[in-house]
Amino acid sequence: MSYDATYTKELPLVPERNSFKEIDDVILKPVDSKPTKKWWIAISISGTALAIGLFCWTMTVLYGIGLWGNNNTVAWGFDIVNFVFWIGIGHAGTLISAILFLFRQKWRTAIARFAEAMTIFAVLCATMFVALHTGRPWLDGYLFPYPNQNAIWVNFLSPLNWDVFAVNTYFIISFVFWTIGLIPDFATMRDRTKSGIKKIVYSVLSLGWSNSNRNWQHYERAYLILAGISTPLVLSVHTIVSFDFAVSILPGWHTTIFPPYFVAGAIFSGFGMVLTVMIFVRKIFDMEHIITLDHIEKMNKILLATGTMVGYAYGMEMFMAWYSGYIFEQFTFLNRAFGPYWWAYWIMVACNVGFPQLFWFKKIRRSIPIMFILVLLVNVGMWFERFVIIVTSLHRDFLPSSWAMYYPTIYDFGILLGSFGLFFTLILLFVRVLPSVAISEIKAVAPGAQPSHKHEGGSH
Repeated sequence: MSYDATYTKELPLVPERNSFKEIDDVILKPVDSKPTKKWWIAISISGTALAIGLFCWTMTVLYGIGLWGNNNTVAWGFDIVNFVFWIGIGHAGTLISAILFLFRQKWRTAIARFAEAMTIFAVLCATMFVALHTGRPWLDGYLFPYPNQNAIWVNFLSPLNWDVFAVNTYFIISFVFWTIGLIPDFATMRDRTKSGIKKIVYSVLSLGWSNSNRNWQHYERAYLILAGISTPLVLSVHTIVSFDFAVSILPGWHTTIFPPYFVAGAIFSGFGMVLTVMIFVRKIFDMEHIITLDHIEKMNKILLATGTMVGYAYGMEMFMAWYSGYIFEQFTFLNRAFGPYWWAYWIMVACNVGFPQLFWFKKIRRSIPIMFILVLLVNVGMWFERFVIIVTSLHRDFLPSSWAMYYPTIYDFGILLGSFGLFFTLILLFVRVLPSVAISEIKAVAPGAQPSHKHEGGSH
């Protein structure tokens, strides 16, 4: 049996659509056609959430972060919780596109472009919280070591400044990786469009792509190099984010398990968000035959694996606190599980460890309604994980006299809601103006795209 017949039998990407033109029509339908009623409903909801967030963001800039629930004891609240959450969300895109590409996992074709875009948008959401967290966002330029007459440099010993360089590097590489992958598709859109303005725009964005053998050689080499660069970034960026906590002396933070623990959690939450958004998009834009149940099932298996890793990390944290004999560390973890914020801890454990175990069952892995509920719970659980790590470690420290409770205000919730509004608005606009699936990669695995070698003894 030929290669293409074997592959399409295992994972039908575009059933009953064998010509490349029909593949173009299917993938570019959201771009070429007018917005549907479902799209307008979705953009109205996300736009409303974004407007609420912008209002709260503006009030914070005008009146300061005193509007938030932070206090002297819990100086980090929703701002850093949301920052770590969104950085984690942004990791799955590069993981899917770069690591799965290096391992030649062909099932990534239907979801890679979408996940790459999600990375860019999630990092933008995270950057918003970094800018606000400083209290004076108009002075955030001082975080960068720009040349100046007084030779006053930033504090390179501060882990918070490490975040600036790590996140910006990650954003730049991810953005370049995403745009390089779009070049062949821009050329396809250039050749299809009848609008003069669109043809000019697509011609500029396609960088003179002529679909020649030389073009493809350079493209594949550049894509491979960027995938190789992006892969260690997936591991390094969230490792550096974990150093914000691990290099401190605060019980509950000062632990060497944080770097691998944060990376596993980032992949876990990122895949959960990719699935959440993909389930919506495939329904809104009628792309069930492009993003198939086979793709979704494979992602559910990864969620099961990474969720188990996160559960192992929770257990190891508890064990190390007990085994250390350090009373402050032991108290911190007892306080997490049975203190005033016990409800947050057990929501975290249930959503991140308990519910994902249902993915052991194939029927659940392939049931859209049940799966959608489970991936939503994963997103909820991973947000509460960051809340538990940050708030419960801060609100009761070494001095009982300084203990305090943290109560978020309406502005905290408004900015959190606004970040989701920004994220989903960008996702919906992306699907409307750019191909959400890599056309060239789908064509590469479509029937007839790969050569079949027949011998006298039969086909192979």
